[in-house]
Order: sequence, then structure tokens, then C-alpha cells
Amino acid sequence: MTRPVIAYKSDPVRGAVWHDIFAREAPDLRLVDWTPDGEAAAAPYLVAWTPPPDLARAMPRLQALFCIGAGIDHLPVHELPQTVQVVRMVDPNLTASMVEYVVMAVLALHRDLPFYRTEQAAGRWTPRPVRPATERRIGLMGLGVLGQAAARALSGFGFPVRGWSASPKSLDGIETFAGDATLSHFLSGTDILICLLPLTPATRGLLNRDLFARLPSGAGLVNAGRGGHAVEADLLAALDSGQLSGAILDVLATEPPPADHPLLAHPRVVVTPHVASATQPAGAARQVIQGVRAHLRGEPIAHAIDRSQGY
Repeated sequence: MTRPVIAYKSDPVRGAVWHDIFAREAPDLRLVDWTPDGEAAAAPYLVAWTPPPDLARAMPRLQALFCIGAGIDHLPVHELPQTVQVVRMVDPNLTASMVEYVVMAVLALHRDLPFYRTEQAAGRWTPRPVRPATERRIGLMGLGVLGQAAARALSGFGFPVRGWSASPKSLDGIETFAGDATLSHFLSGTDILICLLPLTPATRGLLNRDLFARLPSGAGLVNAGRGGHAVEADLLAALDSGQLSGAILDVLATEPPPADHPLLAHPRVVVTPHVASATQPAGAARQVIQGVRAHLRGEPIAHAIDRSQGY
């Protein structure tokens, strides 16, 4: 019996883990490395972060595209037939690492780390009053798997946490808001704003001058979503005016940024190189195995995106 083929197009070092998992745990499936011809090009399944150009033509028999990461905004979804399912990665390890990053970033802003970093560089010893977590309101934009996990973790520190999403969500112990009509109210009660939204046409450029103006003066920002969420000139202006007291950014509009990018040198900004979370190869391989087997049984693939929403 012919084994279904899954083409793998990503980092070859991580790919060695994928091949090991498939060989040991899925002998009924065949994982092959991507090449522009032969069985990889004819495969019904593809695992990739960056798919081959003109994907519909490169893989005419494609039935499901599994993205290596949680976000799919970089994929040419509009070029694919509606019959091709696009699946995002939801890995417990990915979620855990994002929660770690968000907690780290919020605590850094809460305890004035960007300010102390600047004072240290200037040789100054300038203690600030310690503000209790119960008095620092956290607002989280994006209440998917990552956002909900981050909200629960921050709530455990005693922070009052509120969440905003495009569509209504319910989360125990978390005040939730949905839709544009509630955004101003959500922002007005947020001292540290976290962006974990998917990047869609509706959310691109959402972190802009108008949004920053609706936050309390001196608010902090954490962006671990996508660089396209922020209008960087507006972010710099908000920081320079004091409307924002600091920002921790894991994503920028251009990655890697030029060495003279103004956000890299800003004294109240910490930039990390898109490392907030990363898919672990073993867990990702197992999710794809489960998804392919479900598809072969005629069942829905978990975490397939809704194309009408873009995520």
C-alpha cells in the first residue's frame, strides 16, 4: 500500500527531528524533503514556513498546507484553491514560551527596567517607588490560545487583566471586550498594553497614534504579535512625548532591521529578535501526523484557519 507523502520545506537541522519522529511514530506516512520535482512536488501535504513560489502550480495536488508557526499572515493563502486547507501550528511548547516572554516583558515594564537600564548606563542611582501588581492594569489584545494562556499567567501575579478581541470571548476571571465599539473603553483602563493579535488587513497598523492617545499617559507597550501591527513613526512619537513610558518589542516592520533603526537605539525600548516563542520540532511533527491522519479519515484538521477571518 502506498504511503501518503508529506513534503517538508524548512530548516534541515530541525528536519532531522521531524524525520526521526515520523520514522518511529508514523511508519504509515512518508516524510520527504522538498524538491521542485518528483514525489515532494506531487505530495498532497506540505509543511513549511516559506512555501515554494507559485505554490498552486508547484504542488498541484496539494490538499493541506501546515505552517511551521502560529501565524499565517506571510503565507500566500489567497493564491491557493479553496479546497486546500491551511493549518497553523498550536504547540504546547510554543504557548509556554510565549507566556514566558509576555510575563517577562510585563514584569520588566511594571518594575521600570527600561528606566533603570538607562540610569545604569548614565551611572545614576535613582530608585523609584514600587507599585503593587494589583494597581497595574494589563490589557491584552488577542484572546486566542496564546492570549488566553498569557492572560491567565498574568492574572496569577495579581494584575487586573482585561482582554480585547475582534469577536466575543469569555475567560474566567478576565474582563473581556470585543469589537471596535469597545476598544476605547478597553484602552482607557490599560496601563500596559500587550499585542498578540493575528496580522490581518483589519489589524495592520492598529498600534498607531490614535490608539496610543487613548491609553492612559505613561502606559507601556509589549508587541509580540507582528511588526505590521505597529506604525513605527507613531510609536516613536508616543515614546518621545511620554504618552508611552516604554516598550518591549519582539517584532519590527523589517526583520532584521537596519543597524541605525531608531527603535534599536531608543532609551526606553527593548527589542528582541523575534524570539518570543518558537515551535519545537518534535511537538510540531506530532501535530502534523495527527492532522494528516485526521484528513485521511475524512475528519476536520485541528487548527485549520477560517479564510474569511484570515486566521
